[in-house]
Amino acid sequence: MRIVSVSRRTDIPAFYGEWFMNRVKAGFVLVENPFNGKLYAVSLMREDVAGFVFWSKNFEPFLPLLPVLEDMGYAFYFHYTITGLPRLFEPSVLPAEEAFKSFAALADRTSSEHVFWRYDPILFSDVTDRDYHLQRFQTLARALEGKTRRCYVSFPTFYAKVRRRCDALMQRENIRVTDPTPEAKVELIGSLAEIAADSGITLYSCCDDSLVGVNMQKAHCVDANTMNRLLPDRHTEARRNPSRKECGCSDSKDIGAYNSCPHGCLYCYANARPEFAKNALQAHDPARELFSTRNRIDYDRQKREALQAIGW
Repeated sequence: MRIVSVSRRTDIPAFYGEWFMNRVKAGFVLVENPFNGKLYAVSLMREDVAGFVFWSKNFEPFLPLLPVLEDMGYAFYFHYTITGLPRLFEPSVLPAEEAFKSFAALADRTSSEHVFWRYDPILFSDVTDRDYHLQRFQTLARALEGKTRRCYVSFPTFYAKVRRRCDALMQRENIRVTDPTPEAKVELIGSLAEIAADSGITLYSCCDDSLVGVNMQKAHCVDANTMNRLLPDRHTEARRNPSRKECGCSDSKDIGAYNSCPHGCLYCYANARPEFAKNALQAHDPARELFSTRNRIDYDRQKREALQAIGW
């Protein structure tokens, strides 16, 4: 059995839930390798899926689909990103005050152990400094008290595409995005951990072991041990398979595609340009076996070989 990540490459629960459910009912999904373009297949048959790890900034559209998944016997837990950053940085993200409702609905349907809050990334800028994050984090933590036990945090990675968007913001709005010193990060994390603890929440550091300490644990965002703890009636064995430096995740298959999330966040590593994602959403067909809309002259052959590789 395999853990399936849905998805670190795009926001499937917010925008592509119908497609996902169609693939679950079909029993498989075709995925394009983002590095070499080849197709591979992932079985979504109940007996092959240890559980789904869902990632989203808006689970509201996905809530009606959860009873169907439960009735089909699937297991899952959720990473719900709520930062409440200004719209300069998250232009199309659901406001935090509205996201609280679906966050609570998820926790009430499952438990506070199944829904993980992501205050991620911690973006520093001229308008989001240390004091901003302390105040904003405290407001969010109090609102989510009793609905979650974990909060996953990280600071942004300034890939070239992210830096270009930051430079454009500076030219357009005269607002500078900065990368704090390691000492400043550790100091802020210590304060956030104390705030979180007051609301019964433990902080976890995603892909940055320098932040791990007395009040901060190492994150395993996709985690076989977590799946086993939440679902003791089944056992998942998954080797550690980090997706980047200092990642603590277990092995999984991600079924999303890059350049397809229309949230348009400034810091996003999964989108090269906002227009790519908008075009992908407009062209998306929920009936397709493959998330990508790119035409492939060898589609039938690659599909046949991909399905054969998983025993279909």
